[in-house]
Amino acid sequence: MATIDLERVVIGIKGAGDIASGIAVRLKKSGFSKIFMMEVAEPKAVRRLVSFSEAIYQGENTVEGIKAVMVSEASEMAAVWEKGYLGVIVDPAWTTLVNIHPDVVVDAILAKENLGTRINDAALVIGLGPGFEASVDVDVAIETMRGHNLGCVLDSGKTQANTGVPGPINGYTKERILRSPATGVFNSVLNITDTVTAGAVVGTVNGEEVVAQVGGVLRGLIRPGIHVQQGMKMGDIDPRGTVGNCFSISDKARAIGGGVLEAILMTWSKR
Repeated sequence: MATIDLERVVIGIKGAGDIASGIAVRLKKSGFSKIFMMEVAEPKAVRRLVSFSEAIYQGENTVEGIKAVMVSEASEMAAVWEKGYLGVIVDPAWTTLVNIHPDVVVDAILAKENLGTRINDAALVIGLGPGFEASVDVDVAIETMRGHNLGCVLDSGKTQANTGVPGPINGYTKERILRSPATGVFNSVLNITDTVTAGAVVGTVNGEEVVAQVGGVLRGLIRPGIHVQQGMKMGDIDPRGTVGNCFSISDKARAIGGGVLEAILMTWSKR
């Protein structure tokens, strides 16, 4: 059985939202030290307190003790890794893959379709959720649907199709998600960690109110001043009411991160 030198393996992650960040946290805590994440110039993460995409706005962000720093050039990545940090770069075209040549590529955009990831992007290419077929356009696919198979590693076939229904928390599914009532710029009235009641106004988009349908803690909320489209997800209410959940990656992110870790170790054990 082949051994793997965790500190030498380079991992590129497409996206830096909460699921991608949960994966990066699990990999970093497992001993992988050379991790970089590629994001768009204006990330729209809802659970931004636990998303490394916030580094695009703030220069850096720390999630569960793991720090990520924004870089402007791929050549800066080595210095960031040397300090023990993750690197985040604005790169929607993924040109960093050509400059760095990672051993592993993880498509964690969760677009529900494949936006251009190919099986030859790296020695191991991993796709999350709908839109990928293992052994065809990626080496392995990870199940992202909540339920019995969440986080399962598929070396052939496709993951479950998207249902459009969020996972239930205390019996609530769609009701706990805040969506934009219009197209325009979002202005917030409340902040992440605030407690809300059903009917509370969280913010406005072009003068139209964004109203909570259930009570709980505002676990996620898109950045004020961001341009949104009508119907777009822009907030997340946790009816369990635990403020601490705002600062930790979700059970779903941990499970998917475990699947990515399994896929990497499984692949190297066969070499």
